[in-house]
Amino acid sequence: MRTRVAIIGAGPAGLLLSHLLDLEGIESVLIERQSEEYVRARIRAGILEAGTVDLLKQAGVGDRLAAEGMEHRGIYLRWPGQRHHLDFVELAGRSVTVYGQTEVTKDLMDARAKAGRAAYYQASDVVPHDVDTASPYVTFTGSDGRPVRVDAEVIAGCDGFHGPSRAAVTGGQDWERTYPFAWLGVLADVAPSTDELIYAWHPDGFAMHSMRSPRVSRFYLQVRPDEDVATWSDDRIWTALSARLGADEEGWALKTGPITEKSVLPMRSFVSTPMRSGRLFLAGDAAHIVPPTGAKGLNLAVADVALLSCALTSWLRSGSESLALAYSDTALRRVWRCTHFSWWMTTMLHRHGDDFDAQLQLSQLSRTVTSEAAASELAQNYAGLPLSI
Repeated sequence: MRTRVAIIGAGPAGLLLSHLLDLEGIESVLIERQSEEYVRARIRAGILEAGTVDLLKQAGVGDRLAAEGMEHRGIYLRWPGQRHHLDFVELAGRSVTVYGQTEVTKDLMDARAKAGRAAYYQASDVVPHDVDTASPYVTFTGSDGRPVRVDAEVIAGCDGFHGPSRAAVTGGQDWERTYPFAWLGVLADVAPSTDELIYAWHPDGFAMHSMRSPRVSRFYLQVRPDEDVATWSDDRIWTALSARLGADEEGWALKTGPITEKSVLPMRSFVSTPMRSGRLFLAGDAAHIVPPTGAKGLNLAVADVALLSCALTSWLRSGSESLALAYSDTALRRVWRCTHFSWWMTTMLHRHGDDFDAQLQLSQLSRTVTSEAAASELAQNYAGLPLSI
């Protein structure tokens, strides 16, 4: 098979890239190691920056987002004895939208199906070849056990940290920070107890109250990286959340309900440089991972794809390679800025170190909510920076 762009990975990054290229009349083929059902059902992040929302709507895949997404003006920062609202619209002129990554994936998969473009799911032994030549190609074994070869002009690696694309980048360097804590993520069939997300610092550890819909809430508790989920009964989870989120102290009731999913999420920062090797381009988790505290993961992937689709369109339609040559440097400026913001939010809100470190955290939280400059800096980064910075 021959195509113009071979896209390895059919998560949101790969799906969105294929859709944006299709709008420009550029053919692509998707290659994904998981099944279509698995990809459609994956539970991931749920906070969309204003720029991400605008891009999805402009691309024609934002109808459900517009109807079902919950626009939020800001967040609450909380610690014992204190609770403060940061209004992003007032501070940065932009809001965020709660709309699960699972729903974004469904919208993009539906658009891909309507376009009738080729997609291979349950592909194994995926390998990109000759990426530093003018004739790259991808080989894999199809779901029927037969070998497949896809020749392309460009390969896009949107296959995550464990995919084969990152390993095919020559002369690369990896940068990593592993954090000494994790999140216990909880999904519950219960209406949110708050109108905005709550980020809570607590002596027992960080807690967060998020939501996925008017009927489904998402919660996080700071735990050890080796935490055994089995030791966290539903009652223990609700008790810890109520205490850490301040319900007990402030006299409001945390709504409880059936917990449908529990998982431990490791926390780390990772950046792989460069994001291009010859005719292979990396996007999304294949190039970078951030702790979820700053709500940047999906939004960074969308920003990568927005830049990459423009670069490939310019190159493949008009022969101008300037944007493609600049892609890695341009994308990495935003990646490192968002990596810093995610690190800053994470280290400010999670208990680690000794009591001296705790006092530094409380001082930073106080500064953030009492200084317009500090609050604006948080709001501008959280609600979303421009694609090119």
